Amino acid sequence: MSGAQAQTAAPEAPAAGQAAKPARQQAPAAQIRIGYIRWSVPYVTLSLSEMPSEDDGIAGARMGIEDNNTTGRFTRQEFLLETRNAETTEQAVAAAAELAAAGVSYIIADVPADTLLAVADAPTSANLLIFNVSAKEEALREEECRANVIHTSPSYSMLADGLAQYLVWKQWQRWFLLTGALPQDKLWAEALKRAALRFGAEIVEEREYQERDTARRTDTGHVQVQRQLPIFTQNAPDHDVVVVADESEIFGTYVPFRTWDPKPVAGSGGLIPTSWTPDHEQWGAYQMQNRFFALNRRGMRSRDANAWTAVRIIGEAATRAKTAETQPIIDYIRGPNLAIAAFKGTKLTIRDWNNQLRQPILLADGRSVASVSPQEGFLHEKTELDTLGYDEPETKCSF
Repeated sequence: MSGAQAQTAAPEAPAAGQAAKPARQQAPAAQIRIGYIRWSVPYVTLSLSEMPSEDDGIAGARMGIEDNNTTGRFTRQEFLLETRNAETTEQAVAAAAELAAAGVSYIIADVPADTLLAVADAPTSANLLIFNVSAKEEALREEECRANVIHTSPSYSMLADGLAQYLVWKQWQRWFLLTGALPQDKLWAEALKRAALRFGAEIVEEREYQERDTARRTDTGHVQVQRQLPIFTQNAPDHDVVVVADESEIFGTYVPFRTWDPKPVAGSGGLIPTSWTPDHEQWGAYQMQNRFFALNRRGMRSRDANAWTAVRIIGEAATRAKTAETQPIIDYIRGPNLAIAAFKGTKLTIRDWNNQLRQPILLADGRSVASVSPQEGFLHEKTELDTLGYDEPETKCSF
């Protein structure tokens, strides 16, 4: 046989009785299952364009799952989302127990504050890590904090501080405060008053809007509002801005352009502090907004962003911990190295004293983002993000 023939000859067949070696197979991806409990009691907003979608929040979590699985294809990790609806606290606790029994270790909780605490305290939740994506109450981060609850939703104080920094930066330091009559309105108002005191603003007067319902869905609703709001805001002391605390959606949307004096409006109407808005486009957010719209045919709202961030925290920790095992992932989330890129200009981290996610606050007017807090000049010895909300020396949380 010539040299050329020897180089091109076919390899010999396996000897008789010698089996061919099977092709090497990859091990299946390890599954990481995340639960989502959604409060399904209808929520009505004053603005028709702001009415929440049926998949509000869940759509953000689903996009987070998709993003996690993009990386998971390389790390041999598969992320799955299981959703449950609840209309009562009992249903939410039962849903969490059902998810835990099915092997879920992480729960996205889109429920009211009292329900969140009941879920966190249930014996079946002892080994769960719960992410609060909607409840803003300060007590959840302070007196009623829980070690097994992470807050991706900003608190009332963070939102108030973000707004206050901008108003003070603008030299709008004299505030005319309008508050609603319901308990949630009072919580928001207290956060705004704390922020005013903290950053040197003055509340020249506080007035309570006594109505507990509106005629917003009637043909003559706008006529009534146009007559009521100027009278309600008449004869106020000299002020720079009207600040509104209407968490219950009774009147806040109606305040801009209807006050007695021609003043800017902020808070629950006009310039609104939020964790996310469909109009945010800086730091790569434009691409994120486009992806979200392509998936859901609507804009991404704050609850979507809070849920997306929670899912991405789990995905990032799983990637860094290089495992699908629950405890190492939780340990990484609780550790000092977790940092999330969330299209807000800086890495987001978790405050170890109350489990609150540090994050900038967007100030939006319904068409664009007017500014982002923390504002220039508001300094902190560790990170300017800790000028938003309760800082470590102020906390009442004890895990």
